[in-house]
Amino acid sequence: MTAPAKLIVHHIPVCPFSQRLEILLALKGLRDQVDFRVVDITQPRAEWLLKKTRGTTALPILETPEGRILKESLVILQYLEDVFPQPAVAQADPYRRAVENMMTRLEGEFCTQGYVFVMNQNPERREALREGMLKQYARLNDFLMEHAPDGTYLLDDFGWAETVFTPFFMRFWFLEYYEDFDLPHEPPYERVRRWRDACLAHPAAQQVSKEEIVKLYYDYAKGAGNGALLPGRQRSSFVFEPDWRGRPWPPKDKYGHSATDEELGL
Repeated sequence: MTAPAKLIVHHIPVCPFSQRLEILLALKGLRDQVDFRVVDITQPRAEWLLKKTRGTTALPILETPEGRILKESLVILQYLEDVFPQPAVAQADPYRRAVENMMTRLEGEFCTQGYVFVMNQNPERREALREGMLKQYARLNDFLMEHAPDGTYLLDDFGWAETVFTPFFMRFWFLEYYEDFDLPHEPPYERVRRWRDACLAHPAAQQVSKEEIVKLYYDYAKGAGNGALLPGRQRSSFVFEPDWRGRPWPPKDKYGHSATDEELGL
């Protein structure tokens, strides 16, 4: 008997938006129900892929067995929740679902602030960007204090909001490494620190490591995203080979030195 066709996700392995989907499936114990196919972002998008996406390059995208295409990670996340309803990750109670949706709405500015910070090349902007990042964490802290002051997660357990935010908590390891950023041990950040740390430690969210993030995102720290090449470089830090595990850790000083391909083990 022929096995039923699987859903296909075309993705970048280290992409936070793709990791959301992997976390959701891990929580359901259904990771093998979706075929994740890797796209090399250091190369131009293949024509067959552009045809599927109608010319757009953003990933991930989901392809159904019938060849229909879905875009945007939150849309795909909800689709997977609907296709594989048990065990549920999103809340069933309308009010509790609304609460986690309100928190999900805070993700956009949080994500943008972190990426603007790591890609900054002007040392004089560092303090302002650091303050902006702290304001984003304080905003999350305030939301958690309103809805779950004594808990660990937003609601009872690692759920929808955690699935949405955890990939960015992990990506922001690049801020810790390249910008010496961390949350102060002060009241405006204590509740969100508890939440962040629990999210980072959850077994369903271990698809990437700090070492992998720091090494692959070196070019972001130098202002070049999505596989773009920096001046004087021949290879992107996002290449698959050589494997990141065998590369040296990049230099932490993103402002005073630009590493060569050789220094990065590329």
